[in-house]
Amino acid sequence: MNRGKIFVHVLVVAIMLLGIVFPAACGELQQKLVKESTIDQITRRGTIRVGMDVFVPWAMKDKKGELIGFEIDVAKQLAEDMGVKVEFVPTKWSGIIPALLAGKFDVIIGGMGVTPQRNMKINFTNPYYYSNQGILANVEKSKGFSLADFNSPDVNLAARLGSNAALAAKKNFPKAKLRLFDDEPAAVQEVRNGRVHAMVASQPLPAHMAADTPDLLVSYNEQLMKEPIAFGVRKADFDTVNFFNNWIETVKSKGWIEERYAYWFLSRNWKDLVQ
Repeated sequence: MNRGKIFVHVLVVAIMLLGIVFPAACGELQQKLVKESTIDQITRRGTIRVGMDVFVPWAMKDKKGELIGFEIDVAKQLAEDMGVKVEFVPTKWSGIIPALLAGKFDVIIGGMGVTPQRNMKINFTNPYYYSNQGILANVEKSKGFSLADFNSPDVNLAARLGSNAALAAKKNFPKAKLRLFDDEPAAVQEVRNGRVHAMVASQPLPAHMAADTPDLLVSYNEQLMKEPIAFGVRKADFDTVNFFNNWIETVKSKGWIEERYAYWFLSRNWKDLVQ
């Protein structure tokens, strides 16, 4: 056998071996990825662990101490459709992404807006609704104010640490002094007490709070920032993102998201349920 025939023979054998080994290796890799996916872990555990923070009306406690709200409804419906239980893991907003990456829970379902900075650290699903930022102000301290008047070095604003509200405050009112708080109730209290002129927060919190105490608080109708809201999941987990995306599109097509959004954001029928 001459060298040319030997080379061809060796090449054919090599190709045949690759045809056997490469698909097997790919299959093993695929099985490993599936085994390590969040969806697979949830299925085996029988529970989906949801990271969230408490803020109205996304997630809050009722008079019995139980969690209720728009995102609570979303997470419960997701768990029901998956055939698993749901476990809520309340987490401070400023640390919610590190907690997800550390495996403290499976997914963030908590009114999280999609931003490039966050997307560098985690993956997002398709948006399931859109939110916008508004202003809640102290009546006395903002008397005669237009929205532009808040952009002054003499103005003190509040927002929740790590939130898109903080980004909206910096973008729209760069001259104002911004104070950041771990949660929205603390920021609201600062506005009530007159220690800040106003706070930036996602609607409908400003509108609802102003409606409850019109003699003390006022809400401005201008929309500061419209933002897509999505689930947050760990990187390199494409099966999980795919499943959540399909679930979101399914419930949106049935009108379920729109119906729950109208109940929690456009009505106050739930007001007597909360503490």
